[in-house]
Amino acid sequence: IIFPKERELVEIKKKDGEAEEIPLYHSNDDIKGVAKIVLSGSNKKVDHHGISITLVGQIEMFYDRGDHFEFTSVSRELAPAGTLTEPEIEFPFDFTDIEKQYESYNGINVRLRYFIKVFVSVKNSLSDCSCEKDLWVRIIQPAPEINNSLKMEVGIEDTLHIEFEYQQAKYDLKGVIIGKIYFLLIRLKIKHMEIALLRRESAGSGPSLYNETETLLKYEIMEGAPVRGESVPVRLFLGGVDLTPTYRNVASKFSLKYYLNLVLIDQDDRRYFKQQEIILW
Repeated sequence: IIFPKERELVEIKKKDGEAEEIPLYHSNDDIKGVAKIVLSGSNKKVDHHGISITLVGQIEMFYDRGDHFEFTSVSRELAPAGTLTEPEIEFPFDFTDIEKQYESYNGINVRLRYFIKVFVSVKNSLSDCSCEKDLWVRIIQPAPEINNSLKMEVGIEDTLHIEFEYQQAKYDLKGVIIGKIYFLLIRLKIKHMEIALLRRESAGSGPSLYNETETLLKYEIMEGAPVRGESVPVRLFLGGVDLTPTYRNVASKFSLKYYLNLVLIDQDDRRYFKQQEIILW
């Protein structure tokens, strides 16, 4: 299966951890290419019941290898039943105006993939012949019309009162998170403070719900004890991190959310933390 050479490539990790470059398509792109069939070995001809090509979009749950949910499957006939006699033969294919409603995703417990599959139904053979090749779909989202500032408070009665303020609640994947942390009441002996960006993947449902949390960024933003009225600036650059947008209930199979996690550690190594969800688009 050959895609056009001018098509942009993206690098993804395969199941075995090896990197692979596959062609990138956006949601409104037509998918075109060539399927090449080569007769191998001593085969001078191959009789077949037909040759088909299919564009498949499916969600795979890694904890259940047999659970593949197909949300898109569009087939085209490349050749009717007949005989292949040429050593090599090429069949152009074209999938035009096919809805690609979800974005490709490679996660910890779930994968959403699109691939092209060519199938040759061989006569008088114990096995048919097939070939698959992946492609990556990216969906460009419009900027949110409303993007209010984000404020939250955390405290322990008569001991700690902190206020957070971030300029926005929603960020593009190359954006910068800018904010401030205000200490309104502080009666703890704080040793240092950290801020982290977390990604939480939720796959499955009910008893088969799997939650996995990754720490994508982590910085120490303060060392030593703060005083009342002090403020600490926060600036997190997202551009150097491998991010995807926030996904909510994709095909009722999985979700992906991002959180800012603020952690204070006191001199007894007790940890106080507060999480706040942010939206990536």
